[in-house]
Amino acid sequence: MNTRHLLGVYGAGGFGREVIPVLSQYAAQNHAPESWQTVFIDDAPAGSLVGKYQVMRLDEFARCEAASREAVLAVGSGAVRQVLADKCRAAGVPVGSLVAPNAMILDNVELGKGAVLCPFSMVTSDTRIGELFQANIYAYIAHDCVVGDRVTLAPGAKVNGNVHIADDVYIGTGAVIRPGKPGEPLIIGAGAVIGMGAVVTRNVPEGATVVGNPARVLGG
Repeated sequence: MNTRHLLGVYGAGGFGREVIPVLSQYAAQNHAPESWQTVFIDDAPAGSLVGKYQVMRLDEFARCEAASREAVLAVGSGAVRQVLADKCRAAGVPVGSLVAPNAMILDNVELGKGAVLCPFSMVTSDTRIGELFQANIYAYIAHDCVVGDRVTLAPGAKVNGNVHIADDVYIGTGAVIRPGKPGEPLIIGAGAVIGMGAVVTRNVPEGATVVGNPARVLGG
């Protein structure tokens, strides 16, 4: 009987190469040394290596003999994560979440399927987050926030309390979202892009790109 747990990081780019050691640490803490294997899932030729990790195509990963298998999506684009999640679903491969051992999730947090929380990231109390969320290193979401699906926080992005973020929002490296108020949240519309280092002090329209301090709509 095969007892191997096969764990795949879908995406062998820069972010994937940061995620796969975290996944390996998680596996080492939860499985016997001989019972798990971490690999990349990618379109590179089957059997190739990225660093020390084997690369498998999705169809190979799906049919490889194993007691269980799970994929973690490691690409920065929420739209691409959705495409990969759909491919995994069609192939019968479950999409899992990964929370780094030193990431922190506090009280009364709802975290949707397929999330990745990198080292030193944090979600504080009374916050709801949708599916395929991604928080890179040192990013945080504070209390009483509501976050949609496929939202991406780049390294060091800071979302303060009482903020509502709609689907498919990208928040760039070092950006800061000021807190809203109870009953009057600051709102970031669907598909908005918050530029690197931007300081957001007011609502952001759907589909807008904002930059600067204070943040203003690019081209507006």
